[in-house]
Amino acid sequence: MRLIQFKHADGVRVAVADDADSVSVIDVEGGVYALALMAIQHNISLADLVQQRLSDITLSYQDLIDNKLLLPPITHPDDAHCLVTGTGLTHLGSADTRDGMHSKLHADPANLTDSMRMFKLGLENGKPGQGKEGAQPEWFYKGDGSSVVSPEQPLPMPSFAQDGGEEPELVGMYIIDPNGTPVRVGFAIGNEFSDHITEKENYLWLAHSKLRACSFGPELYIGELPSHLQGTSKIVRDGTTIWEKPFLTGEDNMSHSLENLEFHHFKYQIFRKPGDLHIHFFGTSTLSFADNVQTQEGDVFEIEIKEFGRALRNPLKRDQSTEFFSIKGL
Repeated sequence: MRLIQFKHADGVRVAVADDADSVSVIDVEGGVYALALMAIQHNISLADLVQQRLSDITLSYQDLIDNKLLLPPITHPDDAHCLVTGTGLTHLGSADTRDGMHSKLHADPANLTDSMRMFKLGLENGKPGQGKEGAQPEWFYKGDGSSVVSPEQPLPMPSFAQDGGEEPELVGMYIIDPNGTPVRVGFAIGNEFSDHITEKENYLWLAHSKLRACSFGPELYIGELPSHLQGTSKIVRDGTTIWEKPFLTGEDNMSHSLENLEFHHFKYQIFRKPGDLHIHFFGTSTLSFADNVQTQEGDVFEIEIKEFGRALRNPLKRDQSTEFFSIKGL
């Protein structure tokens, strides 16, 4: 089952998007977040609750896209209570993408870069088995809910950024229940969107390079995730595809299990505050930047995995609003 959120005169509406041409509206106020809280409260699966609240109203999916009414497939009513984070060096090709490190796996451990050591730890103990703690992944913070851009809307590249490049990734969405337990709502495809030139200049600037906007959706995938997923990431400029490449994700193509990545995020008590929404990017191994593509304002990023329905599309926009400013003292 796949869900979407969209703007309506009455507020945020939710619909089932399993049909390619039309969507079936769900009778709920408050969006997917409210629907998930209801499922938690009544100890029922989200899919079963959706079936109970499915209405007879259908809408054209394409009209929602064309009119730019789509929203991220889950949002929190208070951006400050939505945390956007991610993990890197989690996919079997990710070290190769990051500066061609994969060929150095069997080098003298004393000569391995920090990134290569991190990747090697994942290969050796990123999948320890159910209920066991494995190697810690690379982790980063992207922002709160205000950093999330809706599908079809522009991804802003700050004026101080040196690059604005796509990162096609699997995204997990979680709500913390009243007891402080993380509850997985579902998955989506996402564009993690980073400044790769800044990261390349010095890996200690990774944190800076990740403090950018991002997008995910348009559809929320509910249910057991396939272990092998293949998608396509491309960049369209002036109606012409200038770069296109397949990418792999899912646990079969990862050096860490999802359970291990989830544990190492939620082991911190600060990330287990009841009611908070977490959007977590799981990493990638495919970047246009690695193929020396320089993105331009107006380029459209398009990321698609067939199991997740419609493609995630966002144009790139240069944001000139950031200027140097001074801090005022009291």
